[in-house]
Amino acid sequence: MSGMKVRLLGRRQALVGIAGAVTAAPVAAQQRVKSGTVYIEQVQVAFIGSGNVGSGTLHFQGRSYRFSVGGLGVGGFGISKMEASGDVYNLKELRQFPGAYGQARYGAAAGDKGSGEMWLENPNGVMIDLRTRRQGLAVSLGADAVIIDFK
Repeated sequence: MSGMKVRLLGRRQALVGIAGAVTAAPVAAQQRVKSGTVYIEQVQVAFIGSGNVGSGTLHFQGRSYRFSVGGLGVGGFGISKMEASGDVYNLKELRQFPGAYGQARYGAAAGDKGSGEMWLENPNGVMIDLRTRRQGLAVSLGADAVIIDFK
C-alpha cells in the first residue's frame, strides 16, 4: 500500500484512495518496523460522510513533536470524542511523518464507553496503529483521508 497516493484534488479521488487503504491494510501490517509512538485527541462527526479534527503528539527518537490532524471520510453515524494511542512504524526521518494518510477504522461509542482500532498509512510507507477510546454516541466503520501536519 505504500505506493498508494491520496490526492486531495477532489472528494471522489480521495475516496478511491481510501478504498485501497481498507483492502490493503492486512498486507501492509506484515512489513513494519516500530519507530515511535503517538497520542491523538480528536472529535469526529459522521452521518454517512464523516469529518474529524484534532491534535496529537509524536514521540520519535527521544523527542516529542506536536501535530494537528483532520480529514474527511465515509461510513459511520453520530458524534464522538476520541482519544487514541499507538505505535508508529517505518518512520526513518521526521519529514516522512506529515502528509496525507489513508485510514481504515472500526468502533462504537455509547456515553463514556467505547473503543476501536484504526490503521493509517501515508505514501512514504509510514504506518500508525491506534487503539481508541471514544465518548459520545457513534458507530464507526469505514475509511477516511487524514491529513497530519506539524504545529
